[in-house]
Amino acid sequence: MRRVSVRRSRVHGRGVFALRPLCAGERLFEYTGTVMSWKRAVSRHRQYGEEGHTFLFGLSDGRVIDGSLGGNSARWLNHACEANCEAVETDGRVYIEAITDIEAGAELFIAYGLATEGTVSEEMRAAYACRCGAPRCTGTMLGDAG
Repeated sequence: MRRVSVRRSRVHGRGVFALRPLCAGERLFEYTGTVMSWKRAVSRHRQYGEEGHTFLFGLSDGRVIDGSLGGNSARWLNHACEANCEAVETDGRVYIEAITDIEAGAELFIAYGLATEGTVSEEMRAAYACRCGAPRCTGTMLGDAG
């Protein structure tokens, strides 16, 4: 039985939603796509990226998974400051696991913690503004509160 589906999100674009109750600690799916260098991924994103969407997931070895190439529904996970899921990297693969019990119909979220190089401009801060609406929302998808 499928555990998740992708549909319109109140937070941003598409989102991933639970089709049945999910338990804290449950491994839900793998974040899939084409593994490549950051240089290639950034170049591809500039050339083909969808406005407002980033499907790049950084790996600890310096490479990246580009979910826009061969990716699955995990690429539609939205950010929330109070996430109910987390990404766990094991042997160069990224799995999404529930960190809280999740009710059927609820949207799944991870905390992006996006990293940037250099000073964060107001334009960049606006581009990565958080829309989660959580009581403790930091206002940004950037790591370390941007």
